[in-house]
Amino acid sequence: MSWRTLPQSLGVDVLALKAAAFELSPDPAMVVDAEGALVAVNEAAEALFGQGLGLLARGRFSAALPPGSALVSLLNRATEEQAKVRERGVQISLFGLAPFEADGAAAPLGDGSVLLTLTLKAGLGVERGGADAASGLRSVVGLGRMLAHEIKNPLAGIRGAAQLLKSGAKAEDAPLAQLIVDETDRVRRLVDRMEAFSDDALPFTTPLNIHQVLDRVRALAANGVADGLQLREQYDPSLPPVLGDEDQLIQIFLNLVKNAAEAAHSRGDGRGAIGIYTAYRHGVRVRAAKGQTLRGAPLEVRIVDNGPGVPDHLREHLFQPFVTTKPNGVGLGLALVSKLVNAHGGLLDFESEPGRTVFRVLLPIASDEDVPA
Repeated sequence: MSWRTLPQSLGVDVLALKAAAFELSPDPAMVVDAEGALVAVNEAAEALFGQGLGLLARGRFSAALPPGSALVSLLNRATEEQAKVRERGVQISLFGLAPFEADGAAAPLGDGSVLLTLTLKAGLGVERGGADAASGLRSVVGLGRMLAHEIKNPLAGIRGAAQLLKSGAKAEDAPLAQLIVDETDRVRRLVDRMEAFSDDALPFTTPLNIHQVLDRVRALAANGVADGLQLREQYDPSLPPVLGDEDQLIQIFLNLVKNAAEAAHSRGDGRGAIGIYTAYRHGVRVRAAKGQTLRGAPLEVRIVDNGPGVPDHLREHLFQPFVTTKPNGVGLGLALVSKLVNAHGGLLDFESEPGRTVFRVLLPIASDEDVPA
């Protein structure tokens, strides 16, 4: 039973309970009004910043943030979308405190104000498994290096067989044979990169049409994991080029669509569906990889499924290695997606309820200097 549905006959002061929940939350929480002023903070926020509300609220909260702050983008997105939004790994510099990293969440409260919550990283009093996730992914990378040469031999055989099939295939079947060849080449390139992979490696980014990437992903899914599902897409044709690594972007969205397909199939009623949507989100800026200057990341891709939703107990750890709901899964797909999105200087979040799960990826767009002459 939720607090908002408690019968008043019980004599419960619902507003007081909500206020107590806000105050007693172990995560720093703040309420920012429509004018950008800080109107409420909880005890955890006061302890974090070493100041009470009276000092913290002097002037407009947004004025205390550096230009291009990810917190401003988070607050703006929550207001524009009128929905809870999250960002992992926000760099925060506030009220004279040394810069630190936290996961941020912003939720509109209905009166123009926004509730902003920070989940602290290790070293600031709250350990959320970030170090464990990084360590686990490094172990996976080491294993990948060992297995890379074992993968290349069967790939060569698959590619050769596909070329033979293509030479004798009917005209309508030739594109499928070519798809096998193309995908084998892509996997080979991924294996080559894995051999020299390190946590510091950056993607090789160029201006790309995101819809061509998504069309490729859709074709792969329609002839594989999404067979028998409804596949819908709604693209914004005015989107500028994305700045990305084509192979890695295919890997990102293929993993997300694969997860969505497995969730939709699990309904078992033949009514599973997946949606792929693109849009432009104004005002979203993130720090670039390797501490480079902030840049815009307004290009949004959403992968939506009508499966049963993400179990509550997994939501806080969903992007960590080896976290999975699949009986035969190893839990690496979303950890890799998170790593690749971060390497692109993008954002990844999700929202889920029974019957609807949305994974949202925000990516940087190519500027004039990124476009080759």
